[in-house]
Amino acid sequence: MRLTETADVWWKNAVIYCLDVETFFDTDGDGSGDLRGVGQRIDHLADLGVTCLWLMPFYPTPDRDDGYDITDFYGVDSRLGTHGDLVELIMLAHDRGIRVIVDLVVNHTSDRHPWFQSARASRESPYRGWYVWQDEPPANQHEGIVFPDQETSLWEYDEEAGQYYLHQFYKHQPDLNVAKAEVREEIQRVIGFWSQLGISGFRVDAVPFLLDTTGAVDAGNLPDPHDYLRDLRAFLDRRHPQSMLLGEVNLKYPDVRRFFGDEDGDELTMCFDFIGMQRLYLSLARNDPAELVQALRQRPAAAEQGQWGTFVRNHDELTLDKLSDAERQEVFDAFGPAKDMQVYGRGLRRRLPPMLGNDQARLKMVYSLLFSLPGTPVLFYGEEIGMGENLAIKGRAAVRSPMQWTDGPNGGFSTAAPPHLAAPVTEGEFGPKHVNVAAQRRDPDSLLNWIKLLVRRYRECPELSWGDCTILEHDAPTVFAHRSEHEDGAVVTAHNFGPEAARVTLQVADSGAELCAVDLLRDGRTDVTASGQLSLELEPYDARWLRLVRPGDRYLI
Repeated sequence: MRLTETADVWWKNAVIYCLDVETFFDTDGDGSGDLRGVGQRIDHLADLGVTCLWLMPFYPTPDRDDGYDITDFYGVDSRLGTHGDLVELIMLAHDRGIRVIVDLVVNHTSDRHPWFQSARASRESPYRGWYVWQDEPPANQHEGIVFPDQETSLWEYDEEAGQYYLHQFYKHQPDLNVAKAEVREEIQRVIGFWSQLGISGFRVDAVPFLLDTTGAVDAGNLPDPHDYLRDLRAFLDRRHPQSMLLGEVNLKYPDVRRFFGDEDGDELTMCFDFIGMQRLYLSLARNDPAELVQALRQRPAAAEQGQWGTFVRNHDELTLDKLSDAERQEVFDAFGPAKDMQVYGRGLRRRLPPMLGNDQARLKMVYSLLFSLPGTPVLFYGEEIGMGENLAIKGRAAVRSPMQWTDGPNGGFSTAAPPHLAAPVTEGEFGPKHVNVAAQRRDPDSLLNWIKLLVRRYRECPELSWGDCTILEHDAPTVFAHRSEHEDGAVVTAHNFGPEAARVTLQVADSGAELCAVDLLRDGRTDVTASGQLSLELEPYDARWLRLVRPGDRYLI
């Protein structure tokens, strides 16, 4: 394996861990997590095997949308720390081989941002054109509303400005006008600033909305919005080579592929696989991997140096918007039958363990899938210990409850009184008395130690992240199996989606190859027949990773 395969394009086999600073660890007892707290718990991430830390917004904010309503793109919210605290965290992470990326939320600002305050005050303001204004809302103002439970239009009349402004999200988040050259230049300055402090890349929020110039009077200045994305990528590559852009692009596969750019990848470095995630949940609801298989077969190849980001859960609602109404209802019936478990009629505000009834075998199977599917795995904080959601928290924030470190007060998150916490701690079966880091570190059979093993094996198997994936045909309907090969190596995985044992025979090699299959997640090996077949007995919700080796091969497990 060439050095460039792990260094120059590090995101291809990274382990990305997303966290909300506000709910991770509180060091000063004010009830809110802080950047120093992340630094104090950085060894937990290093021990887990994380290689890339993704920080959700830590910028100054009125906090009406969990930090995604920003008043200063160059600042650090004083509740969370200072620029010095951030730089110290970056140094601590780098010391442990962990890169840091941050959210780039430049589709909109808070309505309290000084730019918007100036823009609304006068039509002569230099910032007036930084937002999208119209004297009258267009006829389609009610179409494409992202939050239909809270908004009725994409346009809001501003009394002070005497015009309507565009907001594709909440009305307190007016859209920036990316068709304006000055706005595009300012966004470059923002990413240049944070990169100079040691940030290794950006998770770009709501990319299709960012590039949408609908309603902008000077949209003609940007004939192809993708030209701007190329310019942004080129700027970052010039300033800080080996930085990455991870895009939130929830579109159909052919449309998502456009955001990678050309074959070499001159736009986004990575894109999340939203369709694969949704088809995975439909497969789990049916105990049948067919829908996941279909998604993988339809998914286009990323750019040569790009990568797909795979995930089981993220910080937003678990969107199911690309499923049909009937398919979405199947997932609702299986994993979120109560209305308060659903959100916007299109997704779930739950974490995986409660959805699966805390079935540890099934949970371990799903995370084995996450780390073996082609792509770069992305974890959301608390997944490594099987945290549950807190439905007492409104909306999408139900999955953003405080991290559970111990079985002590507030789960070891903070010494503050419960009413002063940034969010209430989960209670009941998934509360810290039953689910916490400290207990699972000492339990060899815990989910935490299982995920540590998966991370270790994933990092040892470049075939999974760099290789060509072939879905293996067989006659066991509940089993998903695939082979990944890269250079001279090959790894075969098999996952049983069903609650009953299954036997499967897989064609893993050509006839005449002298091979055996060495288990990577347990002790043992299995012979491969002279005809190139491998037979496996899989327990309910079983997961197997096997490396194909020849006599005399040197391997380490």
